[in-house]
Amino acid sequence: MFRGRIRMHTCRIILFTSLVWFLLDVAVLFYYSDSPTPSRGNNVGDGNPGPVPHNSLGILGVQAAGAHPAKRDILDDSNNAVNNFDSAASHSNQKDQEVIEVDERGFSLKYAKNQLKKWSLAPVVPEQAGQPGEMGKPVHLPADQESLMREKFRLNQFNLLASDSISLNRSLPDVRLEGCRDKSYPGLLPTTSIVIVFHNEAWSTLLRTVWSIITRSPRELLAEIILVDDASERDYLGKELEDHVANFPVPVHVLRTHKRSGLIRARLIGAKQVKGQVITFLDAHCECTEGWLEPLLARVAENRKIVVCPIIDVISDESFEYVTASDMTWGGFNWKLNFRWYRVPQREMDRRNGDRTQPLRTPTMAGGLFSIDKDYFEEIGTYDEGMDIWGGENLEMSFRVWQCGGELEIIPCSHVGHVFRDKSPYSFPGGVAKIVNKNAARVAEVWMDRWKDFFYEMNPGARSVEVGDVSSRRSLRKKLQCKSFRWYLENVYPESQMPLDYFFLGEIRNAETQTCLDTMGRKGGENVGISYCHGLGGNQVFAYTKRQQIMSDDNCLDATGTDGIVKLIRCHGMGGNQAWLYEAQDGLIRHVNSGRCLSKPESRDVTLPVLRRCDGSSGQQWIMKSRFKWQATIDDNSL
Repeated sequence: MFRGRIRMHTCRIILFTSLVWFLLDVAVLFYYSDSPTPSRGNNVGDGNPGPVPHNSLGILGVQAAGAHPAKRDILDDSNNAVNNFDSAASHSNQKDQEVIEVDERGFSLKYAKNQLKKWSLAPVVPEQAGQPGEMGKPVHLPADQESLMREKFRLNQFNLLASDSISLNRSLPDVRLEGCRDKSYPGLLPTTSIVIVFHNEAWSTLLRTVWSIITRSPRELLAEIILVDDASERDYLGKELEDHVANFPVPVHVLRTHKRSGLIRARLIGAKQVKGQVITFLDAHCECTEGWLEPLLARVAENRKIVVCPIIDVISDESFEYVTASDMTWGGFNWKLNFRWYRVPQREMDRRNGDRTQPLRTPTMAGGLFSIDKDYFEEIGTYDEGMDIWGGENLEMSFRVWQCGGELEIIPCSHVGHVFRDKSPYSFPGGVAKIVNKNAARVAEVWMDRWKDFFYEMNPGARSVEVGDVSSRRSLRKKLQCKSFRWYLENVYPESQMPLDYFFLGEIRNAETQTCLDTMGRKGGENVGISYCHGLGGNQVFAYTKRQQIMSDDNCLDATGTDGIVKLIRCHGMGGNQAWLYEAQDGLIRHVNSGRCLSKPESRDVTLPVLRRCDGSSGQQWIMKSRFKWQATIDDNSL
């Protein structure tokens, strides 16, 4: 009888164990089935969930709305448990039949399924009615605080008093296009590590950046936040900061450089420590908006060689008002290699079929805020470590990505605000001009082939700057089999103000007066001038192109009126009033539309060249001498 009870007990154990394993097998099979049922709420569902609707909070969102971020850990525990189970199941399941697309160098363009995470939408940050700065509204300080405000303004070159009065987790309006709010994204996405470099940053702006990331990002997709302190000197950014972030609901790590390294090298320190699949670089005075992260990660998941940027909105340095930026601008650059925003051309709108919510291919990026696959970041050479402090790294990476087989995009459905300052509060060893010229010269020497002459003519001081050894970067370009800068101008940025083909680059000197055409530093719409020839380039550098333009950077010589005034007008490439014919034999510069010739100034204003009837006099003769000539048939990939 005793033995019979043991047998009965053993049978029950066997049956119970078998039932448990059977249910576990069913769960795993169900998870890896191709069920089209979309995952919602906590995303406890099939292993290939459908898109997560971006306008639905789901179960988690309803429960968490209005809760303080620190209290959301309890809500997230269930999600983390599911994700841990999913991860374990993924590793136990063989992926022999999974085919990953690769490029010509063997770099995988897609993520394996076990590299992705299920996620749920972050709840909306509720408005704290009546509090300063809520919903992105401007902060207006009392008149009696004006003096204190100006005093503190100098510390960071923004209104610190206003920033300190605003909640670290303030509410913001949903600034996305209507079509973005209804977009759905894959239920499985890669994780990201956020890397933020700071130097003597204000407490409120730094912590507001961190909290906006935490509260407006799907928790499952945030691997960590890495704060890289670039030798800050303020006490509150030491142990106090470390203690403060130690208990945040997302892992926040503080790394330190101990000596001033600059943005570029400090970012590399952070990038070497990331655990996420994607690196997202942000500045230390940003605010992320609702739904900012998912569109970025979804696009990288489509193709790991796409580098993506959010639309960068403006946070006022005076009032901290949140101002939405246009989705109709993209990144470009001028002859000085300064980054500039320009209007998106019609051809790019046509490529997107007029859908402004679709990713926008941009020639360059601002560089402060972007996401890039961790392995691809390494594959294409991270940053140029020969660059110092800050400046030029954004153009260097933009050229490198495009010329070496990647793509660079602005994602209109992702918005991040940034405090834009009129000037930097920080000093640069050796001076700002020297560092910026060095960095830009490295860009020109490695990536721009013969078009580097435009930069040097506009920045003659850069010729004397020691750029350092660029052989390793040139070797990288050769190793990656990167395309020429001509290819970039033809295929990526045909709207660039750097002409593809031109006859001349340099000063335009009047034969009689021995004075030179000069922009005088004037803006578009103002008159072109003339002054003594200083031979230093800059404002006296003009290009005469095969399209019959006489251009200086963004502007072309343009004549419309009967008064003979010649203006600097934004180059449109359509000829017309901007078409000029130069014949070296007689030295005349003829305006094609009017048939008149560019002449020396008249006595009423000796600084303004004018258009007059052509008479062949020495006052109408101009000398264009240039050592920078080449034809389109010459190979422009000069390494």
